[in-house]
Amino acid sequence: MTFTITVQPSGRTFTANPDEAMLAAGIRQGIGLPYGCKDGACGSCKCKLVSGSVAHGPHQAKALSADEEAAGYVLTCCGVAQTDVVLESRQVTELGAFPIKKMPARVSSLSRASHDVMVLRLQLPASDTFQYRAGQYVEFILRDGDRRSYSMANAPHTQAEAPGLELHLRHMPGGKFTDQVFTTLKEKDILRIEGPFGSFFLREDSTKPMVLLASGTGFAPIKAIVEHMRFKGITRPATLYWGGRRPGDLYQSAWIEEQLAAMPNLTYVPVISDALAEDAWTGRTGFVHRAVLQDHPDLSGFEVYACGAPIVVESARRDYVAEGKLPEEFFFADSFTSAADKV
Repeated sequence: MTFTITVQPSGRTFTANPDEAMLAAGIRQGIGLPYGCKDGACGSCKCKLVSGSVAHGPHQAKALSADEEAAGYVLTCCGVAQTDVVLESRQVTELGAFPIKKMPARVSSLSRASHDVMVLRLQLPASDTFQYRAGQYVEFILRDGDRRSYSMANAPHTQAEAPGLELHLRHMPGGKFTDQVFTTLKEKDILRIEGPFGSFFLREDSTKPMVLLASGTGFAPIKAIVEHMRFKGITRPATLYWGGRRPGDLYQSAWIEEQLAAMPNLTYVPVISDALAEDAWTGRTGFVHRAVLQDHPDLSGFEVYACGAPIVVESARRDYVAEGKLPEEFFFADSFTSAADKV
C-alpha cells in the first residue's frame, strides 16, 4: 500500500510508502520539494498540510514548533504520511533532470584558506557526468554510514573542463569528518560522495535584484552562484553581504574583488561582528543580516539567497519574512547545520 502526496499549487503528485518520509519519496521520484538538512533541524522543508494525516519523526522545535504543528504545518523530511496527503508548497521545482548519484571522489588538493577553513578539491570520474545547480550540495558517506554535507563552491560549467568539485570545510574540533580532513586526509585519498541535493539554487527565470547573504563558509554556494552568473552573462543586480567575526574569516575576498572588476552589476559588502583593534577594520560592523536591512529597509522587490550558520539564516528569515519586509516565496536559504545541530 502506498499513499498519494499532492503538492499545490503545482498539482504534481507522487507516492510514498507507509514508513517513508515524504521528502525522501519526493526526491526518489524527482519531485523538487524545498529542503536543506533532511534531518529535522533547519526547517527549510516546512510546508502547510492542506489535508490528510502526517506523523512526525524526531525533529527540533526551532524547525517546527508545537504551535506551528498545531496550526497545520509539517516537515516533509521527517513527516510520514498516514493517509493520502495534500501539501501546499510554492517552491516545488523539477529537480529530476539531475539524477542523484553515488560515486568515488579522489582528493586532488587540500589548501588552508584560513586558520579553520580548508578548501578541498575533488576529482570525479571522467566517465560519469555529474550535473548540479549552483548552490546545491553533496554528502560524504563515511565508513560507518554517517553523512556530512558540503556545498559545491564551483559552478556547474566547470565540470566540462575537468570533472571535480571545490568544497569549503570549516574545522569543527572533535568532528568525525573535519578532524580527519585537517589532520590525516591527503592527496589521492578516495572518498565516497552522493548528490546533488538541496533546493537552494539560483532561480534563473527571475529578473528581480538579488541579495546574496553569507556567513562563514556559507560563502561556498554563494561563490558557485556568482561564478555561474558570470559564466551565463546574467546581469541582474546582486549585492553580496558576507559576514564573519574577524576579517580573516572572509577568506576569499580577493576572489570577490576579481569578480567585481568583471561584473558591474555585482556589489560586495563585507561585514565584521567582532573585530579587534589589531585588525584595523574600517568597514561595516555588526550582524550581517542587519546590514542588509540598513541598506534595504523594504525588500519586497528582491530575492534573498541566505546561506551559512543556522542563527544567521533563522534571524534573516525572522527579520525579513516574519516582519513582512520580504514575501516568503522569495527567501531561499540553506542553513549549515552541523551534526551537533541535528541532535
